[in-house]
Amino acid sequence: MRHRVAGVKLGRSKDHRIALRKNLVKQLFEHERIQTTRAKAEAVRGQAERLITLAKNGNQAGEAKEVHARRLAAARLGDPVAVKKLFDDIAPRYETRPGGYTRIIKLGQRRGDAAEMVILELVEG
Repeated sequence: MRHRVAGVKLGRSKDHRIALRKNLVKQLFEHERIQTTRAKAEAVRGQAERLITLAKNGNQAGEAKEVHARRLAAARLGDPVAVKKLFDDIAPRYETRPGGYTRIIKLGQRRGDAAEMVILELVEG
């Protein structure tokens, strides 16, 4: 039974799973749209939405709290360019939106292994 077990293993070791999620979120913020499998998109979606909310609340708070929020985001993303884009470009778009910053669009099955492919994208603010 998987009661109250957070996250999906995605057939990878712990370190590989952490690196995969970090890279997918970073690419989503960089390109604002990525094509991946449905399982990976669903595993990454929550983390991306939490980071956008963190950036949005950090921008609205005072200067000290914004610095703290940037450092938390940098720890989770590991890329200063992605953090800058998140706080300066992406978060201001969603100031009035209460949530639901991402969208998953189904594309069908991949030819090689029939994995269900989707596009994970940021919605228009």
